[in-house]
Amino acid sequence: MNRKEFLSIASLALGSLMLSKSIAKANVTQKSNIKAAKLVPGDTIGIVSPGTSVSSPDDLAKVEEILKYLGLNFKYAKNTTKGSGYKTRSVRERIEDLHEVFADSTIKGVICTRGGYGSGRLIDGLDYDLIRQNPKIFVGYSDITALHLAINKNAGLSTFHGPVLMSSFNNYTATNFRNIVFGDVNFPLVLSNPQSGSSPRNPYPTRTIVPGEAEGITLVANLSLLTSLMGTRFEPDFDGKILLIEDVGEPPYRIDRMLNQLRLAGVFTKISGLIFGRCDDCGSGSTQSTWDMSLGEVLDSYLAELKIPVFYGFMFGHTDNQLTIPQLCKASMNANEGNLTLLESPLIHH
Repeated sequence: MNRKEFLSIASLALGSLMLSKSIAKANVTQKSNIKAAKLVPGDTIGIVSPGTSVSSPDDLAKVEEILKYLGLNFKYAKNTTKGSGYKTRSVRERIEDLHEVFADSTIKGVICTRGGYGSGRLIDGLDYDLIRQNPKIFVGYSDITALHLAINKNAGLSTFHGPVLMSSFNNYTATNFRNIVFGDVNFPLVLSNPQSGSSPRNPYPTRTIVPGEAEGITLVANLSLLTSLMGTRFEPDFDGKILLIEDVGEPPYRIDRMLNQLRLAGVFTKISGLIFGRCDDCGSGSTQSTWDMSLGEVLDSYLAELKIPVFYGFMFGHTDNQLTIPQLCKASMNANEGNLTLLESPLIHH
């Protein structure tokens, strides 16, 4: 082989390698940017219970009440109202239910009845190709965080951290939910806490921990579930994310433990901004004798020295007034004003 032939072959090989890498990168980009179609009145919702089941007929009536109010039809997945256990169906049954509703072409969205416990048991048994090939709105919070993070990472589908069908659905929650999943609003869209009204005290305050503004991609999670996935193959990619975390009923020393895990994992050096949701029932309680820091003091001890904007008190997750926030959505946050702006629609508009 002469020098000219060698250079020609080497050039072709390099070109093929670069094309291969380009295609691989394109596939990754495509996987991380899949959107579902927005809902319209009359669409059918698949009802699932990936964590704890809802068994009471009175509770199931509440589930159906919300969907009727929204003008949506519904189907229960096969094992949602009956199955092997009273409060917890088997792992196999719950995986079957998720596969059933995603495979059903007549179902346009999937909403969980409640959180509870057990969704994390499902994530290594799901068919993510099936989910990716049948993108549809998926909504839930709390224990459902495990499914959000797994679907976001392995199927590339933008899901929605929002109320479950057993949530209170007051006017604030219902309006925000409708605005997001029906997509009948203009973007950019500013999400903020309810207005305080005429009272001199704001019942829904936010507190700036580090002032400033930032842009990034939304990553919304229950703190306990997020830390449970750290170090596994379902740990999310934190680079450039606006991280929104929340919890409920956790004393400050447990919040400290979980924030320390995120700190040690380098999460705070990767994200572009952080929003900590309102944490109800997160006082010291019986731990006061061994731990004397309040929730606010714990948050400040970890977050106040960060070089990114941070604020506390956003209304999402375990709150009666609950925002619906899309995952994997381009957004900006303002820690001074205590709000989050969605810079794009998280849904496909036909």
